[in-house]
Amino acid sequence: MKPLSIHITIDPALYTKDPASSELGKKMVQKSIEMIDEMGFEKFTFKKLGTAIGSNESSIYRYFESKHSLLVYLVSWYWSWVEYKLVFATTNITDSREKLAKSIRILTENVTEDHAFSFVNEVILHKIIIAESSKAYHTKDVDTENQKGFYKTYKRVVQLVSDMVSEVNPDFEFPTMLISTLIEGVHHQRYFSEHLPALTNVTEGEDCVMRFYNQLVFNTIL
Repeated sequence: MKPLSIHITIDPALYTKDPASSELGKKMVQKSIEMIDEMGFEKFTFKKLGTAIGSNESSIYRYFESKHSLLVYLVSWYWSWVEYKLVFATTNITDSREKLAKSIRILTENVTEDHAFSFVNEVILHKIIIAESSKAYHTKDVDTENQKGFYKTYKRVVQLVSDMVSEVNPDFEFPTMLISTLIEGVHHQRYFSEHLPALTNVTEGEDCVMRFYNQLVFNTIL
């Protein structure tokens, strides 16, 4: 049976031409994910990407005005995918604590490849989110880009889970701060566990990050 194909819709403000609309665009996104993971965002260039996919550098600029725009697109795609997973996994759950626990699991677990999306490797993209995503908004233009809606998918995910926190405890004062701290903290702990393990309590063979943040959230709000 052919795998279900699901399309992630990205705000047109994030690109000049939709990369999902052509085979070249899909190839561009696929290869850029691999290259940013391999060499890091600083060393990644459109010239190198063009060489890797056998296309002119100018063709890439028809899709994205800069490599920063491409990074914002990738980050937005990732959070749109997470939003889809959260909604799909929790829609039929009526118990508020169970719903929140399921969402925490999705936000903290190690990512596996989702074959419903053919041209994006979510496992590699997740590594980029951990290592590089803060560069999408740690920029002098963040306020202008925020007004244009560049980060709204990330904010939607935070709001979605923050609302679940409020369902569990309507009197808890800081649901948004808690969930945004959880998400950014998970990225740090995943990065530390791989590169600076002395800064974590991660144990090989156990998903300590997931257990820690589940305990942190529920111990904080209850």
